[in-house]
Amino acid sequence: MKDLAKEIFGNVISDKDYNSALKSKKSYMKKYGDDSGIDYKIKVTDNKVIGPLLGVKNVEVTAKGNSEGEMDTQKGIIVGNIRMGFGHYRISMAMASYARHLGYTPYWMDLNSYPETTCTKVIGHQNDLYSLGSRLSKNALFNKLVWEPTNYEGFRALTYNSKDQKNAELMAPVYKNVPKDIPVIATHVWPAQAAIHAGMKHVVNAIPDNWPMALHLSEGSLHTIQCRNAYMGYRILNGMNKKKVCKPMPQDSLVYTGHYIDYELVSNIEKDCEARLDRKKNNKPMRFLLTIGGAGAQKEIFAEIIRYLLPHIRNGKAMLYVNVGDYRNVWDQLVSEISDMKGLYTEHMDNWEDTLSFAQKALNPEEDITGIHAFYHKDIFEAVYTTNLLMRSCDVLVTKPSELAFYPVPKLFIRRVGKHEMWGAIHSAEIGDGTLECRDIPHTIQMLDQFLETRLLDEMCEAIVLNKNMGIYDGAKKVVELAMGLKEE
Repeated sequence: MKDLAKEIFGNVISDKDYNSALKSKKSYMKKYGDDSGIDYKIKVTDNKVIGPLLGVKNVEVTAKGNSEGEMDTQKGIIVGNIRMGFGHYRISMAMASYARHLGYTPYWMDLNSYPETTCTKVIGHQNDLYSLGSRLSKNALFNKLVWEPTNYEGFRALTYNSKDQKNAELMAPVYKNVPKDIPVIATHVWPAQAAIHAGMKHVVNAIPDNWPMALHLSEGSLHTIQCRNAYMGYRILNGMNKKKVCKPMPQDSLVYTGHYIDYELVSNIEKDCEARLDRKKNNKPMRFLLTIGGAGAQKEIFAEIIRYLLPHIRNGKAMLYVNVGDYRNVWDQLVSEISDMKGLYTEHMDNWEDTLSFAQKALNPEEDITGIHAFYHKDIFEAVYTTNLLMRSCDVLVTKPSELAFYPVPKLFIRRVGKHEMWGAIHSAEIGDGTLECRDIPHTIQMLDQFLETRLLDEMCEAIVLNKNMGIYDGAKKVVELAMGLKEE
């Protein structure tokens, strides 16, 4: 196998940068060890949270004991991901959803959940750094001088990919006893790179962002893209070697698919949009869903939105879902800081059955949902999927322009966390299913008024139905079909 850190799609990495990649790998080896000689066993278990909903089975990796359970080598498909924020989990759930719908068994491999392995230790270290950066980005100076340049230009460079490729060699052992002909859909580049290094034969690298960055390259994989603008940027590796023209990606390494969305959401688009318009027509409270990201960095913005909407909540013009994910402290701080919420909110705290029941009830057009409903779950699957469940019955999703920018629900975009995310809002505004990015509170409040006082909600619902008819939300379906198609070929 060729050295994927030395040459990337025919673009040769300089000796200096290659040696830097080698140094990075050696540093991690020194810190966390080299477990390439360990015979990790695999244990297949049922996922108790999203297993009943999406048919997901977990793949555990451990050096202890023997392998347990079997993977279906005919109808099985691996969803490789990492727990870094919520985005990669959410995209993985979309892949699992369509895999199940199309008759396959999705196997969940979270490379950040195997604490014995060097793989998880390396990813965990980088995840901690990313979460710290996200939180520090609230400081305007740090954001301007460090965080946005890193996320925008730093991750864009081919040299960054070279370093990642070397580090990913340390992640390959987790695939050691996984059948090599089971297709892998990776919703972060590291599971894709690790799979290629491990000799997995059919790998799809589902790129999450639509700002083209070399960070997301995994040569040897089939790369899929959610929007046309990013497709063109990846095709020529635009700007990934500063001003130098790069050798382009081979055309058969890159496919535009559309947005990665769950079957349950796509199949109910017309029904859910009609319900939104009926609620507005009948003067029922407009339902705003505030969902916090995996780094927990949006609390201050949430607080200002809640304060502004409180009068509208009291007079029945608006209501709120607030999903704080696995950050209970965020909700507790909001309650402490906003005393006027007292008497208006209902807590759904770490009770999955209650959340499932509420989400189902909220879909009933005869049910009047009022006030503020807060959701928290300690379990990561419950924390992430709660937003998916509430999305169908909400009218407006309030979110930073991350992976949720691609979802088929009217969206109000608050301030990004990392400059690469701005393109999610731009794309969404262009196809009509979301607002511009509101970089400060006054513009966020202005947009809240647009939803409450104008036909903006109607316009977005009309655009969402049109987008569905054009296949824009069919990305997860196409990725699953591509992955299984690689095996058939």
